[in-house]
Amino acid sequence: MTDSRNRPLAVFDLDNTLADTSHRQRFLERRPRDWNAFFAAAPQDPPIPEGVALAVESARECEVVYLTGRPERCRRDTLEWLARHGLPDGRVYMRRDDDRRPARRTKLDVLRRLGRDREVRILVDDDELVCDDAERAGFAVLRARWTLPSVTLRVAQEREGRT
Repeated sequence: MTDSRNRPLAVFDLDNTLADTSHRQRFLERRPRDWNAFFAAAPQDPPIPEGVALAVESARECEVVYLTGRPERCRRDTLEWLARHGLPDGRVYMRRDDDRRPARRTKLDVLRRLGRDREVRILVDDDELVCDDAERAGFAVLRARWTLPSVTLRVAQEREGRT
């Protein structure tokens, strides 16, 4: 096998790219939004077959990396979820618990850091704003359009910087 330090990177978002969050959207529809319940329900997310298959396929040629807007406090649940659903091993980049910047800013910062030393072959993400900014920065993007977009989640991501 090729030394993983020389392999290109395939960067995957989690929510609505690999994990179906539709069952927990209800926690964001109430006022105030219940972020603790939203993240506590993440271990029950069903995997999205299209995203999982793409991550597994990408691992043949690339080192798979996960880039999520989930807060760091969700790391253990996230790692267990990835392992339980047979996703490739890979580094997981999460936002600091106190970071409320929009996902498009936090994710682009990480992508640029990763791209300094390695080829980022592809970013796979469902967030149109993240995808737009990544493309403008010169990254190849595959838009994960295999789930219905959530307006509630998009507004929360942009205005509250929570995922």
